[in-house]
Amino acid sequence: MRNARILAVLAALLYLTGCASGAKMGNMVYEGPLKAYDTALEDNVDVTNVSGGEETNPAWTSEIDNDAFAGALKQTLQKQGLLSGTGRYQLEALLLEVDQPMFGLDFEVTTHVRYILTDRENNGAVVLNETVVTPYTATIGDAFAAIKRLRLANEGSGKANIQGLLDKLSELRIQPGNISLAQ
Repeated sequence: MRNARILAVLAALLYLTGCASGAKMGNMVYEGPLKAYDTALEDNVDVTNVSGGEETNPAWTSEIDNDAFAGALKQTLQKQGLLSGTGRYQLEALLLEVDQPMFGLDFEVTTHVRYILTDRENNGAVVLNETVVTPYTATIGDAFAAIKRLRLANEGSGKANIQGLLDKLSELRIQPGNISLAQ
């Protein structure tokens, strides 16, 4: 009898709070102003691999999966005039860690993503190898339901991380035989 009550309470809580859904690609796309990039990068970046993300278990917590993050990354690069299907520069994104709270009113999620940009025409020389770490906080004012608030925090952190990549790419100065970050 006691187990039946516990199951009934858990079922009611699940019904009232809903099921977890993964971070949505469209909500992670950076929509801000165009940045200035070295001309060598324009229409010349190809996203080759995105890994490390996790699928969302609807009965547990929201996550950022590889496909959603890859889609947001590609759409952002396209909007910035950098994406090419067969570009000289290959971009790989490794979701190293997504720090999420277990409970609370405000949910701060921090994403750690390593971006590796290589030059296909220069024997795979590494042009950029940076880990971008970005926090984002979703408050109870953003969403009452904790499950939705966590998804919003995931999406905000993912978007902020992609913006951090754009900042790194805008600092690159590529010259024949010499690649450096602007000082």
